[in-house]
Amino acid sequence: MRCIINRRAQFSASHCYYVPQWSEAENFRRFGKGSLFPGHGHNYVLSVAMVGEIDECGMVLNLSEVKHVIRREVTEPLDNSFLNRVWPEFAQTLPTTEFIAYAIWQRLSPHLPLACIQLYEHPQLWAEYQGDAMNAYLTVGTHFSAAHRLARVDFSETENYATYGKCARPHGHGHNYHLEVTVRGDIDPVTGMVVDLVALQGVLEREVVEPLDHTFLNQDIPYFLEVVPTAEHIALYIMQVLQEPVRRLGAELHKVKLVESPNNSCEIYADDVLTANPSTPLAVAASR
Repeated sequence: MRCIINRRAQFSASHCYYVPQWSEAENFRRFGKGSLFPGHGHNYVLSVAMVGEIDECGMVLNLSEVKHVIRREVTEPLDNSFLNRVWPEFAQTLPTTEFIAYAIWQRLSPHLPLACIQLYEHPQLWAEYQGDAMNAYLTVGTHFSAAHRLARVDFSETENYATYGKCARPHGHGHNYHLEVTVRGDIDPVTGMVVDLVALQGVLEREVVEPLDHTFLNQDIPYFLEVVPTAEHIALYIMQVLQEPVRRLGAELHKVKLVESPNNSCEIYADDVLTANPSTPLAVAASR
């Protein structure tokens, strides 16, 4: 039986985003404070996913052996290091989160049956690499606060209460929404990035956070005048709003995850969105 297992590891390291061929001004324009010497550091969290058959001992791999491989190949050389100088590949390509994930895959793949590498720079920024040439994923987290009421305009009050319960109360209620946006693209061989991170964060702020934050969605956002602002519809709206701006940055939007509360969240994948018509059944993976 095929099974995926995961091993978690951590290391602390510093790095600097600075391309020697560029001027100091250009480096600062592209990377902001990340270009300033002597660099900055992170407590990285690494998740290594491995795939295989369950053996007669009930294991895919002996995790004690996996731990030693990860320590020898990754955490020992990287921990408490200046990444730009620790591995030769980082002298050619900047050690961004996505390129570090790629480099870790290259170090571990001769020794382990890898399925995925996830590398967290901090809780709101992480990268994923699955062995697909130079293609990688980058996820950025943000948040906004908004109120809404769940009620269809074509339903009676009785029907709305029967469908949405307390969420149909006429004065609405609010949430502190946590948003995760995942983009995909090829890692640039110089910058190490799948997308300009500063520009992507600017797009999220401009297109999503600023328009939605501290609003009553049903009344302040034209899209929701007739569309019920469930978490699923809000995620779809964000997907539609972001697709073109992300494409203009040279990447592709992959996934939008919206966490409404610790108990409720939903995810929408760009490949599954066939139409912008909210009445069309959506390809949504939701947890309620």
